[in-house]
Amino acid sequence: MADELELLRRANPVSADGPHFGDGPLDHRAERRLRRLMSEDRPLRRIVPRARLLWGLAATGVVLVTALTVLIGGPSTPSALAAPRPLTVRAHSTPVPLKELAGLADAAAQDDTPRLLKGTHVQSWSLAMGDGKPPVTLPEERVVRWRADDSHTELVVATDPRHRGRPVLTDEGGEPRPVEDGHVLSRTTYPPSWSDAPPAARPPHTQAALSAYLAETVRTDSPRTPELLDAVKELLDHWTLGARESAALVRVLADAQGLRPVGQVTDRLGRPGQAYVYGGEGGGGRRMLILDPRTGAVLGLEATFTRDEPEWGVKAGDVMEYSAWMR
Repeated sequence: MADELELLRRANPVSADGPHFGDGPLDHRAERRLRRLMSEDRPLRRIVPRARLLWGLAATGVVLVTALTVLIGGPSTPSALAAPRPLTVRAHSTPVPLKELAGLADAAAQDDTPRLLKGTHVQSWSLAMGDGKPPVTLPEERVVRWRADDSHTELVVATDPRHRGRPVLTDEGGEPRPVEDGHVLSRTTYPPSWSDAPPAARPPHTQAALSAYLAETVRTDSPRTPELLDAVKELLDHWTLGARESAALVRVLADAQGLRPVGQVTDRLGRPGQAYVYGGEGGGGRRMLILDPRTGAVLGLEATFTRDEPEWGVKAGDVMEYSAWMR
């Protein structure tokens, strides 16, 4: 027991300042991390100090930062290590203000379809980096589905839809290595569980109630725009929003400070979207939110570096993390 306790103390999979209270329910990622920790029989990899990242990213869990213990090699390395470039706004496209998109979303939600769905389907890319090692991007797809008895399943697969059939990099087992596209990282069934706290609780579909819900998700009464975007990510990692919830969310985002429209993009799954950017000035990090131009549904969220960080081997424009949500 002493060994297990020391393992948990050193790893701290659910920090007190994270989006969940230390004594609250674990989210899916924390549960997976906990299972990995309990199965490891070797010393933990050193975690890069969070305070060294840009604009408090680690306090919000925006980028996964791990110290690499080996240098990946071999003929399949280039395709496995290829990091996504930041999304590019289409030249001469017309930016659509969030308030205008909110009107379109309201109109699209009149028939209340599609409906809210508990669970998520998300493709993500996260950057791992460490002292003296080149940064690598870890792509994976996660599908969470809930049953009528409040039990649920989670399937996690190593795959990169940009390069179907090519090797994919994963940190399964604690060391980055290439695996075949579609390699199953985990397949888990969870017993019935229930919570009345966001983001596990059912999200409301009115602007005021959803705004309060998102504030509770990040444990603050008046979330700033970065915190609001964190809350949106937490929400979408638990729920697939319906038309009414998406319309309410666009209304909430329209009141956020500093989230500016920049034009049309094509996301990493080939879907057209309207892009809204926060940050990027003065060398800080930048986030881009991609919304469906007809319904206002969130398609993706991208975080990028806006200045070189030679210590970690990253350059301005490198993608820290990207999430693309699907139905």
